[in-house]
Amino acid sequence: MRLLHVADPEDPRVALYRGVRDPELLRDHGVFIAEGRLVVQRLIEQSPFRVRSVLVTPPALTALAATLASSPADVFTVSLDVMALITTYNVHRGCLAIAERAAAATLDALLASRGPLVVLENVGNPDNVGGTFRNAAAFGASGVVLSPGCSDPLYRKAIRTSMAATLTTPFVVAEPWPESVERLRLAGWKVIALSPGADRELADVARGVGSTHTALLLGHEGEGLSVDAARLATHHARIPMAAGADSLNVATAAAVALYELRTI
Repeated sequence: MRLLHVADPEDPRVALYRGVRDPELLRDHGVFIAEGRLVVQRLIEQSPFRVRSVLVTPPALTALAATLASSPADVFTVSLDVMALITTYNVHRGCLAIAERAAAATLDALLASRGPLVVLENVGNPDNVGGTFRNAAAFGASGVVLSPGCSDPLYRKAIRTSMAATLTTPFVVAEPWPESVERLRLAGWKVIALSPGADRELADVARGVGSTHTALLLGHEGEGLSVDAARLATHHARIPMAAGADSLNVATAAAVALYELRTI
């Protein structure tokens, strides 16, 4: 750790932190920003991503002293007032980190796992993506496969909602799409498309396929799965709900389905 004090919010050393609200700028520089003490701690201690620098206020520096001491990254310390001027928002608990985007897992690597996998198509809300990753990690999924139309798992809101699970759970943005779903099937995976309109209940389907080499396919928050992706599934299932309920949030549906697979 190299400890450096920053007194000027316009200091060029913290320029990318001023772009915290500009995901395209960060992507162009090959980096992402993580925010919050627990998330930054997990980024440093548990993730494969190289941390370039950390921006902290004095209270956060004290709280994360042991973690930061183990990191070779530059640590910029700022006052609360300077932090507010740099970030212009206050949900970060006095701590942000910049890390380099690394090559994600490959689809081949995920295919070599036992599963289960979660496969997301066009899930555009970063909170839903983050929540799905958090649930995938909680229920022992081997990884997450995303279509190119999904929200970026390394967007700060997705990272925060996932409690850093997007940083520690293997994932791949799979192209071409939906041909990547077919690759799962051709590799011997059982692909369960979740849809409220499916004829069979999830529990019945899960008992028949088990959790090994099983992938759960979930679609867009409003439109659901595309016809092209759904037709590539080997099974279709619905989660039974009370009368009058039309659907579940995608992250919630993933949690219910993963729990079902875990308990068979």
